[in-house]
Amino acid sequence: MSEKQIINAKDRIILGVDPGTNVMGYGLLKISGNKPSLMLMGVLDLKKYTDPYIKLNKIFLRTLELIDDYKPQEFAIESQFYGKNVQSMLKLGRAQGVAISAALYRGLEVNEYAPLKIKMSITGNGMASKEQVAEMLRKYLHIPQEDMLPQLDATDAVGVALCHFFQSKSILKEAHFTSWKDFATKNEGRVKGMSAAKERNATKSATVKRTSTRSKTTSNDSDASV
Repeated sequence: MSEKQIINAKDRIILGVDPGTNVMGYGLLKISGNKPSLMLMGVLDLKKYTDPYIKLNKIFLRTLELIDDYKPQEFAIESQFYGKNVQSMLKLGRAQGVAISAALYRGLEVNEYAPLKIKMSITGNGMASKEQVAEMLRKYLHIPQEDMLPQLDATDAVGVALCHFFQSKSILKEAHFTSWKDFATKNEGRVKGMSAAKERNATKSATVKRTSTRSKTTSNDSDASV
């Protein structure tokens, strides 16, 4: 197991995991006042184990250990991608599954992100290489060059955590409104659409009411003539 711990923190923490049956990457981000910084990144090297079930157990236990030691409030993991090698996909799915199980066992909500989305979120290019992702993370999080790990699985995991931060930040920003006027101002198109729909419904109701009144009048006239 190899890791670099940068700082200790008790703020809001995101645990990111890059699952794998040979190497599992992990990264922890501290969020202070909406600003992310690196707490920890590392890898769990599983290549020396031949029994696949021992590997899965190691992944489960290491994920639990990270959660218990650093108390993250949020958990993010790279989702399984589709490839031509079915066996590799099945193995990766198992590795992902036990890491997710560990997070759920500790009561954390699971957030999955596709590799394409993570790369787009970090570099703006869904086809970026692992090296490009690592370099962008180093610059964005101000990680000293000497603290970068040779295993790119570690920076991939940090990328998962940062992608989740960007997504949650966007959702919170979009969802925050101080009043109906604030919502209307920020969603003029939606409000216009609702107003138009309201007007259509009012017109429809008025038409139905007039038709009903006309029918009632005709019925009364008929009764009077009889």
